[in-house]
Amino acid sequence: METLTSRKNETVRRLRLLGADKAYRREQGEYLCDGRKLLTEALQHGAEIGTVLWASEPLADVPAAAQVRVPQELLDYASPMKHPADVVFTVRIKEWPELPADRALVLETIQDPGNLGTILRTANALGMDAVVLTGDCADLYHPKTVRAAMGALFRQNVVELPREALRPWLDRQGLKLYGAALSPTAKDLRTAELRRCAVAIGSEGQGLSAELLAQCDGELIIPMRPGCESLNAAIAAAIILWELTK
Repeated sequence: METLTSRKNETVRRLRLLGADKAYRREQGEYLCDGRKLLTEALQHGAEIGTVLWASEPLADVPAAAQVRVPQELLDYASPMKHPADVVFTVRIKEWPELPADRALVLETIQDPGNLGTILRTANALGMDAVVLTGDCADLYHPKTVRAAMGALFRQNVVELPREALRPWLDRQGLKLYGAALSPTAKDLRTAELRRCAVAIGSEGQGLSAELLAQCDGELIIPMRPGCESLNAAIAAAIILWELTK
């Protein structure tokens, strides 16, 4: 196995750029992951692994296009994470076909990558058929999204759509759309009929846009005590996802 020691090495520079630049990730069709646990998840779920940088003893039988050893300080340089693990690796972006969905979660303008990754992890754990990203959401392949998702990206069907394409997608699936909204006409989430539907959640600061709400068949609200602030988007999503599983 080759050993690299220079920051100027093309492999190191490419991985550093994958971690830092959304446009470059999309152009290359790859994203950056870190840690042995995530690598094990990737292997278990058939993810296509490209390059692996090892700063410690490598795992045996990792099918990858290229594997190299590096000192920890060089791995730290290549990784965008504040506290990198002892391995970073690239994964090919998976192209999901349009799959049938009975239950879906729609996320509009969730801008924090950690929240986005946490929601994806929860949606996958609770068996959502699809998670739809629309509006100005955080990058699905941002390193913080990938780390927070904890392997969900290898398993979860995620659809990225502009707002104007959302309603046609829902119609093809035969799903109604309900928007989570702080509205006097919103129905209590606990009493809503949530079979064969999608529920949309917006950003913590602004909620769902008027454009998306106009596409909804109804609105839902999570009942809370008077005077309470709106919930963190990831917490709100977890509550709604739990109700969708009932």
